[in-house]
Amino acid sequence: MCIASWDVTWCGGDPVFPLDERRITLPKRLTAAFVRHAKPGRYYDEHGLMLRVLPTGTKQWIWRGTVGGRRVDMGLGGYPYTSLAEAREKAFENRKLARAGGDPRASKSAAPTFEDALEEVLAIQRPSWRPGSKSEAQWRASLRTYAFPRLGRMRVDEVTTADVLAVLAPIWSTKRETARRVRQRIGAVMKWAVANGFRETNPAGDAIAAALPQGGAPRKHFRALPHAEVAAALEKVRESSAGVAVKLAIEFLVLTAARSGEVRGARWDEIDDEAATWTIPAERTKSGRKHRVPLSGRALAVARAADGVGDGSGLVFPSPAGGVMSSSTLAKVVRDVGLDCVPHGFRTSFRMWCGDAGVDREVAEAALAHVVRNKVEAAYARGTLFERRREVMKAWSQYLTGDE
Repeated sequence: MCIASWDVTWCGGDPVFPLDERRITLPKRLTAAFVRHAKPGRYYDEHGLMLRVLPTGTKQWIWRGTVGGRRVDMGLGGYPYTSLAEAREKAFENRKLARAGGDPRASKSAAPTFEDALEEVLAIQRPSWRPGSKSEAQWRASLRTYAFPRLGRMRVDEVTTADVLAVLAPIWSTKRETARRVRQRIGAVMKWAVANGFRETNPAGDAIAAALPQGGAPRKHFRALPHAEVAAALEKVRESSAGVAVKLAIEFLVLTAARSGEVRGARWDEIDDEAATWTIPAERTKSGRKHRVPLSGRALAVARAADGVGDGSGLVFPSPAGGVMSSSTLAKVVRDVGLDCVPHGFRTSFRMWCGDAGVDREVAEAALAHVVRNKVEAAYARGTLFERRREVMKAWSQYLTGDE
């Protein structure tokens, strides 16, 4: 007679686990050899010990027991860092403690809190972020504001889907993009916990999507001006009382349709005056790829004008106080002259002009340094579009200034 329990069938004392549509009879106790070669699935030992093998091949030890009348799953570490003998000993101690009325999770080997786990995740992510990136600060700020009040001091093995839902529901309809990022970051912490054997599932996974309301506030885009108003906007910036370097940086940003950070960090050794080209290195682009920008006559003139305000640092548009200009500096000037847009919105203005001017989509997207998903189209974009982009940037400059 066979008795089904969870995803394992026990037949005459020997567990039978369904895997890849086959039935495998497991030994009554796991062996070191079996653990070493185990395929994806869940395999049970004694004292509540379970080996979980993920499709990726990662192997986790889980202790399943009853604490205070409730079933508890507790991570015991990953294989091979924690051996079968070590995991079995931990499982025995956990069951012994639980039967005596204690809580194994309160021991020193218990899972870390959400806050502590976040530090581990940030340490893993940090090397992949570019120098000067705000990613870590953004992670900390969003989770400190929205997640920590509910999850901060909870152990990662205690966090449930209901807890994650309680964090996201209040902001899901009003701050959809913020909520999406918070969910993604909570999920990263929970996936770290899964990978380290502290829990089995990610409570910020697919179940959350079904539980959260559909619709709500649409995703907000950067405020942008109609392209017909950009020339007048540039004139307002030129006539403002802002510093020369700031005004030139804004005009250069508009003429090149580049991102704010790329312009603020532009260096003289990136600009080839004779070739009329600005080459942004890979480490300063959003895509992580080198991007060549053809410079119109007016864009070159703006760069040459900036040569007179240099501070010797090699920056084309240095901050009045020295060093790289902050993003808020450009935004403040745009706001102070009464423009209903943000600096990044000028890229949208350029893209709308491309559409109205009949510029081919692949040329416009390449000018904006957008990543082309189609491999064939991407190869074409790299190989043949640069000179066509030069003509487009020249036409864009003439549309704005009339002096090409």
